[in-house]
Amino acid sequence: MPRLTAADEQFVHQLPEPLPNVAVHHEHWRESYFFVLHPPTGEGDVVILTMAHFPARGEMDALQLGRVDGQFFYGRHQRPYGDDPHTTVVGPASVEIERPYRSVHLKVSEDPAAPVSLDLRFEARTQPYGLRRGTMKRADEIIWDQSHMIQSGFYSGTYTRGGTTVEVDRWWGQRDHSWGIRDHARCPMWMWLAIQLPDGMLGVWHWEYANGARVYTDGCFAPADGGEPVAVVDFDHELTWTDADGKPVSYERDGTEVRGLAGTVNFVLADGSAISVEGEGTWAIPYGPVGGGQHLMKVHTSDGRSGSAIYELTGAHHHRYFPIARAERLPPG
Repeated sequence: MPRLTAADEQFVHQLPEPLPNVAVHHEHWRESYFFVLHPPTGEGDVVILTMAHFPARGEMDALQLGRVDGQFFYGRHQRPYGDDPHTTVVGPASVEIERPYRSVHLKVSEDPAAPVSLDLRFEARTQPYGLRRGTMKRADEIIWDQSHMIQSGFYSGTYTRGGTTVEVDRWWGQRDHSWGIRDHARCPMWMWLAIQLPDGMLGVWHWEYANGARVYTDGCFAPADGGEPVAVVDFDHELTWTDADGKPVSYERDGTEVRGLAGTVNFVLADGSAISVEGEGTWAIPYGPVGGGQHLMKVHTSDGRSGSAIYELTGAHHHRYFPIARAERLPPG
């Protein structure tokens, strides 16, 4: 007999199976929330909270990562599905959608397992943008197959680490909601940029094979006045890892000398406009064995705007960014 959950009472099904069954049973199938906040200045702390559920593993987890007062932090909370695979509470962490696409309440209670406690509210400053479904395979093996939503917002509230509480007043940041298959360790390269400008958000999700061939690009400029997002129709990048002195350095295999990122990214939008963004910054959190990580960046656009951003650059092998492969059986195969 199929096992039913409380969510099966709702009009939410997308296939003739009870929730949380999915179309493809895969060890890397996940549905996840991602929240990141940082000061508009592009300097200082970065606080990240994620929450995800994994049908094949029958569990949920929440990750805490980032940097506070110059120190990186990482924590993971998990719980088995049990009779409730849908409530977005994992250990001390909770995510409450107060008003869909408008307001989200994030909380991590004080707990020995929590590197940072927090009580924050995300308030949207742009419309959400749904990225089209993207797929990448190695021969007939699925490496990546997911859909994704991005949205810019303001964060307000507090977070506490080591007994010190920080007041957050309308910090810039981003949120994602994605669902599908993601085998992170076998993706050659992906780049996720969340660029916050006074008049809106410029974002892109971009994947390449090791030789630089493009697999997928989608993104938008989303105006802060609530106007319709304008799609990204072309994108290119010329970024460089930097060392402790801000000078170019090779990632080699493990990025041991890398401390930051700098360079130019170029966008072409569906309305015909072209925007170049110059940026430089330092680690918000390195990813260790899966390579790369996230950087907090100061940015300046070719049309005179300034802002701050999170640049995520990660992957297992890429001719420019990850010259020594850290995984086998990489796509395309």
